[in-house]
Amino acid sequence: MTKILRINSSARQTESVSRQLVDRLVSRLGDVEIVDRDVAQGVPQISESTLGAMWTPADQRTDEQNTELADADRFIDELVNADAVVIGLPIYNFGPPAALKAWADLVARAGTTFRYTETGPEGLVPNKPVYVVVASGGVPVGSGMDMSSTWLTTFLGFLGLTDVTVVAAGQLNVDPENAVKAAEAAIDAVALPALA
Repeated sequence: MTKILRINSSARQTESVSRQLVDRLVSRLGDVEIVDRDVAQGVPQISESTLGAMWTPADQRTDEQNTELADADRFIDELVNADAVVIGLPIYNFGPPAALKAWADLVARAGTTFRYTETGPEGLVPNKPVYVVVASGGVPVGSGMDMSSTWLTTFLGFLGLTDVTVVAAGQLNVDPENAVKAAEAAIDAVALPALA
């Protein structure tokens, strides 16, 4: 069965526009297995011991280091094994929620999800469709003030995920009704790949 990784990052559990739009998009994917990762429920911050464990070859890690990387390993496995990914991305103070940045810090692992070569970095995560659903209160999505969606698409590309579709509900504080309607229409018009 097709496996979809759904990542929500809004601190709001109710009345979250990004969560509502993510659900709408996922519902269009048909009869799929959904792996839910709600980073707003808590993601460990990267630390010196996390970095030390990441930089230690897997066959040389201590039990403590393996425990240190347990969440990161789970996040990486979810990302690698998904057939498609749907990410809810609210813009907080021009950037992504801290929890999503923390997830990214744990997912980016040299030699596992990317590597450096003589010609530059190479992503090691198998490419697949990724849908980023952005919700902003006042920031125009895609503008110079939007350091959230541009950061995320750059990060995903760094890992090898270049098939990214961004759907925006922008400037919800200006015209919420039309912003949501436009995003819903964009979701309904997204050309979904055959995931079976």
